[in-house]
This record gives sequence, structure tokens and C-alpha cells, in this order.
Amino acid sequence: MDEENPQPNLVRLYFTAFQQYGVQALWSMRPVANPTPADALAITPALRTHGGMNGRRLAEEIERVSCATHTIAERCPPCSGRTAHS
Repeated sequence: MDEENPQPNLVRLYFTAFQQYGVQALWSMRPVANPTPADALAITPALRTHGGMNGRRLAEEIERVSCATHTIAERCPPCSGRTAHS
């Protein structure tokens, strides 16, 4: 992962999720052209619920990378309101 700027990795994971799980888990969602961390986090519940074990792992990776895009002062939704990781 690009530690300095995790955004390209997040975009890659986001589009990978739609390529691999679009029909199975994300059928009711449409990918956005330039996903933000919030867009990426929005698909993780469906990946966890309908993507099987590999979908769950991808959701966890998306959440981990999304947390890395936050500043320490922001809240980290996947971490239940704890401050973001650095």
C-alpha cells in the first residue's frame, strides 16, 4: 500500500469490489466515478453480508484503508467512533 497516500489503493479496492461482487452483493448499488472514503465504506455492509468470507475480507481491507485516509482529529466510522488510526 502507498503509505503516503492511501487514496489510490482505496479506489482500486472499491472497483475490485464491484468487479468481483457486483452481482452477488452490490447489485442494488452503482459505482461512482471518483469514490471517496465514505463511498467505499458505504459498500462494506453488503460485502460483509452477501460476499462470503472473501467479501468480508475485502470489506475489512476497505475499512482499514479508509481509516488511513482520515486525519487523527476525524472520527473513524468502522472503528465505532474511536479516532482514526495513524
